Amino acid sequence: MTTGQVWLSAAQWLPPAAQKTVDALADGRVTAEEADAMGYEQLPVSPGDSAPQMAVRAAHRALSRAGVRARDLTATLHAWTYYQGHDFWSPAHYVAAETGAHHAVPTGIQQMCNGAAAALQSAVHHIAAGDGTAQVLVTTGDRFARPGFDRWGGDYGVWYGDGATAAVLARAATADAVPQGALTLRALQTRAAPAFESAHRDLGPFHPAPHTSSATVDVRRTKKAFLAAHGKPEFLNRLRQETSEVLAAALREAGIGRDGQGLHRVLLPRLGRATARDVYGPAVSEVTDAPLVDLGDRTGHLGAGDLISNLTALTDDTSPHRLERGQSAAVLSAGAGFTWSAVVVHRP
Repeated sequence: MTTGQVWLSAAQWLPPAAQKTVDALADGRVTAEEADAMGYEQLPVSPGDSAPQMAVRAAHRALSRAGVRARDLTATLHAWTYYQGHDFWSPAHYVAAETGAHHAVPTGIQQMCNGAAAALQSAVHHIAAGDGTAQVLVTTGDRFARPGFDRWGGDYGVWYGDGATAAVLARAATADAVPQGALTLRALQTRAAPAFESAHRDLGPFHPAPHTSSATVDVRRTKKAFLAAHGKPEFLNRLRQETSEVLAAALREAGIGRDGQGLHRVLLPRLGRATARDVYGPAVSEVTDAPLVDLGDRTGHLGAGDLISNLTALTDDTSPHRLERGQSAAVLSAGAGFTWSAVVVHRP
């Protein structure tokens, strides 16, 4: 994707409450082996705010950082992975209305945990199709609450944290016109393997309503059946291959070579220590020697929000991973289905 001089300004909102890994261990919600494989300290937990309500909070932060008024937005895009708080409605329109984007066209983006990348890609297309004045808001929001979801034990190798993220995107005529603290988008590449969709689907008949087959989402059940049919080594090899290829494509688009000159770090989806070691480490090393960063220690996996949360860390003055002027970073994303994306950003 050719992005031109598109810039983005990112923000997040995480609930102040958290559940600690040591307490989950004491309660028997995770095993010591699982805690060691994950290597994360805590998960943020929303005591009351729904996912879209958190997304509105993140949206206001992103708009403030970008210096953009909600009423001037031309489009809003909201991505999520899990329940948004009501059964039959549009959370994207709620986020737009509550943010004050009353002249924007809201759209919901459903690509599971790769939803933020899909939304960013749609935003870039929207900007490219306009007259150069379009301003787009991207949000994500997820809350993995009981009884429908067990954030600690509902999946293999993934712990889920609550939170929301947002990014404002627009085109700058020159580098000097990029807002203070914003990043320019140098590349965005995506690959998919739709044949793997059954990793998250029951192999039995389709269900007539949510939670018909079980009261709690059970990703372990569907993954276990999928791996029995396809083989775990073969599946992991495909994950590594797709990650390598999408990252290589993004670096080529950004003009960054194999030596990684100009690439200061690669930020990973927040899927834990074992996945970083077994999947992302080997995959990235095939493409670049740039150091890897996993920022999930205090957030866990934020559903559709990992990508923009990582982008936020690249611009946050309090973050040790903040990019200095002239530096670039790659941010990886992946989601059930499966889909993989790689974004390359630069701080002008």
